[in-house]
Amino acid sequence: MALFPFCKTATGAVRVSRIQLLLYCVLLSLIIYFLHGRKGGGNVKSPHPYFRSMELTVGEETKNSNAELQRPAQTPWGAPLVWGDNRDSVSRRTEFAQLEVQLGPGRQLKILPVAEFPGWDKLVYRRMPILADAMKNRIGKEVEYIFCADIDQEFTAPVEEEILSDLVATLHPEHYGKPQTALPYEKDEDSSAYVKEDEGDYYYTSELYGGLIRNVYRMAQGCSLLILKDQSNGMLASGREESYLNRYLITHRPTCVLSPEYNWWDSGLAADVPEKRLVSLGRQCEAFDAAKREKYRC
Repeated sequence: MALFPFCKTATGAVRVSRIQLLLYCVLLSLIIYFLHGRKGGGNVKSPHPYFRSMELTVGEETKNSNAELQRPAQTPWGAPLVWGDNRDSVSRRTEFAQLEVQLGPGRQLKILPVAEFPGWDKLVYRRMPILADAMKNRIGKEVEYIFCADIDQEFTAPVEEEILSDLVATLHPEHYGKPQTALPYEKDEDSSAYVKEDEGDYYYTSELYGGLIRNVYRMAQGCSLLILKDQSNGMLASGREESYLNRYLITHRPTCVLSPEYNWWDSGLAADVPEKRLVSLGRQCEAFDAAKREKYRC
């Protein structure tokens, strides 16, 4: 295929001007560069198996540019990534539903008030230390698993035995599927929550986490130390408690990661999940405009 036609004189001899010769050389260089780039680009892989699993083929992208992200069943380090409708989750819930849970002699279900603060902006400094103190002095010897959730979470679908593991974290719905470089880790190098550019796997929400009580206790203590260190220097990470939680979970990877189904809210940035199991009413109100806030009485 000819890209540019050659011009001939009436006598049949090919005459090429200096300008044409220069253009041909530039064109040839571009063709070589393009072919070399295509050859090298064919072996390029995503740097992280999590993001590689969510890539679309050309055919899929042509069919649907807004195709739903794939749902990996494992993290890159081999921990389960829990979706409530997968085979393992359904099996565990079915098995659990067949058990008749009865409180033993002398046992009772009760609420233990821990602390109350007039605003979340003050609680952000204190929640992790309060949680650690409660586990050490009040409930540490009475339970095997413990989960911490914001009080404005609404259960809208079954959440049962499938979430039990040694250390459990939940994916943030507005940052699910983003490349690692786009995750909102703490960028201030002076903060104890600082995350380097080559660190991190996922971005976790602070609205639901848990696991074996000894592991959650260690996490609460670790985050408390990071928060107190920054507080003594007059600092606070940009993501508040969530930044310190993510810093801890980078060096202490969870043994189970819950999908955004387990912390979701109605937002244009939130991932499209097959089932909404826990809905954050507070963050949902934050994402609404004035009309929706009035409608839902936020």
